[in-house]
Amino acid sequence: MQRVAVISVILEEPKKIQHEFNDAIASFQNIVRGRMGIPFEKEGVSVVSITVVGDINEINSLTGKLGNIPYVTVKTAISKKEI
Repeated sequence: MQRVAVISVILEEPKKIQHEFNDAIASFQNIVRGRMGIPFEKEGVSVVSITVVGDINEINSLTGKLGNIPYVTVKTAISKKEI
């Protein structure tokens, strides 16, 4: 069963890792429903929110892939309701 999830990501060195980060998200484009990014250029940080719909394994796979990128912090909220 599928669930809705929001993946919150902080990139601490966005210019160094943006290509690896974008490639990781692109590899899960089948579950990504929306993405919003806010750059904090002066601080050298970016905040990204990704909304996904998928099964728990797909969501955890994407979260794990993003979390393994250096300078990236990831937290995920997953709905209790199955859709």
